[in-house]
Amino acid sequence: MKTINKIMVAIDFSDYALAAAGYAAKLAEDTGAALLFTNVYNQRDIEMMNNVATRVPEFSVRKYTDENVKERKARLHELAKKMMHGNHLAETHVRIGVPYEALLQEIQEKKPDLLVMGTKGRSNVVDMILGSCAQKMFRHSPIPLLSIRKK
Repeated sequence: MKTINKIMVAIDFSDYALAAAGYAAKLAEDTGAALLFTNVYNQRDIEMMNNVATRVPEFSVRKYTDENVKERKARLHELAKKMMHGNHLAETHVRIGVPYEALLQEIQEKKPDLLVMGTKGRSNVVDMILGSCAQKMFRHSPIPLLSIRKK
């Protein structure tokens, strides 16, 4: 079995993701692994705002997106700080794209040894067992994936 030196946790700020973050933080603390919190701003949401901009010319998609990314970065940083109790530094990243594709890109670039994620997220799509992003990650993740169910 490979040593776990870096744990990536997918965060969409749902209750499922927050449970996964807590588990990942404890696992990182117990093993001495580095922790990477990653949030993906869904490209679909930006495309929806582009549609709004065609009807409301004074609406700036760039400004809206920049503010949203800034807010996500702040929330992610606060979550990491809270989860790690100040004892362990965690890296945080916000990516823009199709969620599972962005997570796979993050894995490729940051080289974590383990991915931790909740079973369901904030998607509007209702899946019976797992969220659609989680399903795709189970099929495509090049590293072990630990799925955490909300209590």
